[in-house]
Amino acid sequence: MTSPDQPVRVVLVDDEPLLRQSLALIIDAEPDLTVAAEAGDGVEAVAACTANRPDVVVMDVRMPRLDGIEATRSICRQPDLAHTRVLVLSMFDLHEYVFHALRAGASGFLLKDRRPEDLLAAIRRTHSGEALFAPSIMSRLIAHYLSGRHAATVPARARNQLDQLTAREIEVLALVGQGLSNDEIAERLTISVKTVKSHITHLLSKLAARYRAQLVIAAYESGLVTPGCAAQPERDDRRGIPPR
Repeated sequence: MTSPDQPVRVVLVDDEPLLRQSLALIIDAEPDLTVAAEAGDGVEAVAACTANRPDVVVMDVRMPRLDGIEATRSICRQPDLAHTRVLVLSMFDLHEYVFHALRAGASGFLLKDRRPEDLLAAIRRTHSGEALFAPSIMSRLIAHYLSGRHAATVPARARNQLDQLTAREIEVLALVGQGLSNDEIAERLTISVKTVKSHITHLLSKLAARYRAQLVIAAYESGLVTPGCAAQPERDDRRGIPPR
């Protein structure tokens, strides 16, 4: 893991050499960022991360041999890469891509048509642990995808996940799934924000999840939350990808 006085180490993954090299020039021009390695497909990406243990991986989706979603899943499953965060970069704003990227363990999703400064900001926020999606928008993206695919069929494995949770943890998980922020959950349950964070830490551990997005998915797949009951935001959050 990078110390505060060292630049954030990035692995760039894209099957287009020209784009990959262009992104490398943009990233290396920043004093607090550096490209540790490049990869042209998912297989190379996993190997590069294993060898370099980067802070952030900028991961393309469509690639030969191993796509970005499977590469992300492989990277996020490695104990030695527990501190490595994956930012998925794609030309396609598809809910399916967003859903599967988050489910695989990605920290965020960004479109390739964004400005260079947006990518740099996304890398920094990903490294610092900030979400690229507001909770309400993330929940709506996941709900939109599941409502048209397999929300009606709840896997037994997903339902069984709830058995290991306390009653309060189930309440918190349901509200996370609905897209409420920590402050909103604390207000709804009349508990402190610190207590909410504690419950979420326990949920992440019990459900083997890396990030909040995976808790949202677990809430839907277990049937605890259903598409249509996600909380609606009071305002649009332009930091993430707006729903289409």
